[in-house]
Amino acid sequence: MRRLAVVTGASTGIGYHLARQFALHQFDLLITANEDLGPAQADLEALGARVTTVRADLRQYREIEDLYGEIRKAGPIDALALNAGIGASGPFAEGAGPGTAPSLTDELDLVAVNVTSLVHLARRVLPDLVGQGAGKVLITSSIAATQPGPYEAAYAASKAFGYSFAEGLRTELEDSGVTVTALLPGPVATSFFDRADMRDTRLGAGPKDDPEEIARQAYEALMAGKDHVVAGSVVNQVLVTTERFLPERVKAAAHQILSRPGSAPGSAAGHPEKEGS
Repeated sequence: MRRLAVVTGASTGIGYHLARQFALHQFDLLITANEDLGPAQADLEALGARVTTVRADLRQYREIEDLYGEIRKAGPIDALALNAGIGASGPFAEGAGPGTAPSLTDELDLVAVNVTSLVHLARRVLPDLVGQGAGKVLITSSIAATQPGPYEAAYAASKAFGYSFAEGLRTELEDSGVTVTALLPGPVATSFFDRADMRDTRLGAGPKDDPEEIARQAYEALMAGKDHVVAGSVVNQVLVTTERFLPERVKAAAHQILSRPGSAPGSAAGHPEKEGS
């Protein structure tokens, strides 16, 4: 019998490639995103997977409940990839630094998707997995979870929440047959930096990892039942290891160099090294 995986944020980027990894390994799929899932569905079905699509706005309580209803209808699931997430960048308080602050709505939407929907959907699905005595859960965090994030403070904090949440759940569930794995990628070549308005930062303009490779590493770690995986280049692994020994203020200052608006080489907004960063 083919197994069933649920992937959130599966229309593009890491989520799409996670869904593709499942399809390549004989999983059927239920995929969800708040945009057109038709192209992703066609690609995945071409790999032999049976694919159910559910368009859902994860900022909305009712839509998450409806999504869970569709998950229940699809049948017992074997894997759940809680991957959906959004970003926002710029000074948190208008006038506190270069660039334009995201709106309060942007910041609250970020918390709703990256934190609230994560807790909501996990709280609905995990009892089902525990009840069947088996299941694998992947929570997409980020290496941003390991450091304060000036100019993307709410985003970094949301990813720290996801990482801590995954590790806490893993320990609670260690005797249940359900494993939880946290995925911590670095910068990835997706539309994230455009959507988060970060193309004029060093981070947005810098090198990025291939989302297909990130998904492959994530799938392998999930199937192996690992507690977390720092995916992507060796630089990401070195960074996370080194940061364990650094004070938070030092990590914050280092992150600011990368995330400060206008910090990208050649950016019209200016160069942070000339502004005392």
